[in-house]
Amino acid sequence: MTTRAVVQGVGHYLPERVVENAWFEGFLETSDEWIRSRSGIERRHFAAEGETTSDLAVHASWAALKDAGLEPSDIDCVLVATSTPDLTFPSVATMVQSRLGMATGFGFDVQAVCAGFIYALCTADALIISGQARRILVIGAETFSRIMDWEDRSTCVLFGDGAGALILGAEEASGTKEDRGILSTDLNSDGRYKDMLFVDGGVSTTGTSGKLRMQGNQLFRQAVEKLTSTADTALEKAGLLSSDVDWIVPHQANIRIIQGTARKMGLSMDRVILTVQDHGNTSAASIPLALSVGASKGDIKRGDLILSEAIGGGLAWGAVVLRW
Repeated sequence: MTTRAVVQGVGHYLPERVVENAWFEGFLETSDEWIRSRSGIERRHFAAEGETTSDLAVHASWAALKDAGLEPSDIDCVLVATSTPDLTFPSVATMVQSRLGMATGFGFDVQAVCAGFIYALCTADALIISGQARRILVIGAETFSRIMDWEDRSTCVLFGDGAGALILGAEEASGTKEDRGILSTDLNSDGRYKDMLFVDGGVSTTGTSGKLRMQGNQLFRQAVEKLTSTADTALEKAGLLSSDVDWIVPHQANIRIIQGTARKMGLSMDRVILTVQDHGNTSAASIPLALSVGASKGDIKRGDLILSEAIGGGLAWGAVVLRW
């Protein structure tokens, strides 16, 4: 028998404020058509004044707990993927742990920018397989609106705020590719590409949070190649083919990257869960948001084979294959 990390619940939360593309026309030389044609984004959500990343994470956590029929006391570990924490420290995870009323267990954050949720899933899988935890609340939560340069039309129109959460639980399985749960993972990074996507501030440099900077054209060229490669590697590790995949649930950064990756994998866009049009790029929150939306609509069903992949600052990228 083999221990698998199986999805037992999923949930998400989006701030109330919805920002349509037309909003940017009031202060930038841009248009709804320009934004849609280059990114596929039509709208995004922005956190309210005083609404923090941990606030979003807590809402998503309660939604996932409700979906799973569980209580906070059933959770051993809280793992949060974020690049926009409330504070330099402590971690968002410990804040969530406290606000859920958890008096036991442990929590920590993972930071791999847009690839953060993939890294968090890999970490949670390892913790469960090793026996360190039996049930883990894995969250992606971001307030990227707080690090935007509102004069940079090439970046500020792309990002949004939100949170998604999965509950992974240890379950005994046969050890075959037909098992439910995480079947394989693949992680990569290459720090030589740091300048393609970074924030120009930090504790030990400027003492400020800084603003996001991106070289979009160069990043696009790297993204499709690296996402296709990591997806193929993860499938190979699981003994599966792209034709076995029921749904690709990618990082929702840019429709052209998503389309390019699906095309290189020989998969139809009919098999891709898309939320980028409604959420924008929510960084580490985008994959769990898409998983939750896909499940709530009834598209993702028990037994479906899911491939998720993401790339973000670092550059860091990776993929996870799991059966729902």
